[in-house]
Amino acid sequence: MRFKPRPLTSDVNFECKFCLDCCRGRFIYLTLLDIEKIINHGHDPQEFMLLTAEGEGIRFVLSYREWDLGCIFHDPETGKCKIHDYNPLVCQIYPFMVSHKPLGIEGEEPFEYRGEKFWLYYDENCPGLGEGENVITREQIAELGMKFHREFEKTDLDSLNRLLNGGENGAPV
Repeated sequence: MRFKPRPLTSDVNFECKFCLDCCRGRFIYLTLLDIEKIINHGHDPQEFMLLTAEGEGIRFVLSYREWDLGCIFHDPETGKCKIHDYNPLVCQIYPFMVSHKPLGIEGEEPFEYRGEKFWLYYDENCPGLGEGENVITREQIAELGMKFHREFEKTDLDSLNRLLNGGENGAPV
């Protein structure tokens, strides 16, 4: 299912129900930080990463299985993520979304955090929203969104090449 955004106007309970939807049929964008963490846990970037051309740039996304369009780190039998302890920032944000502009959805309102203005949303299709005891705050979502944006902006082919060829300090990754 596609992301069906609804405004996030207050903190919300959330518990993953392992419905498998968030791990299939979507691009899971990677930052350089995400790529480095996954490599440092013993995964070969040639096996987990794809390149996609967007606008004038190249973006990196997690590879997916062709038979169900599921992320390669998603276990279709259990619904669990094999890299959950070091999963990409986008995965940490979902089922929420952080935007620097309003999407034009009824009820949306800006959320100011650390001097920046955001619009926060949740995926109406996610069955874990409103469930469980874990409360997700709008500040937590905004913080993750800010981190993703910072990291995503500095992720490009040159920075990936530096990472794969020994990183900034010349040490192998």
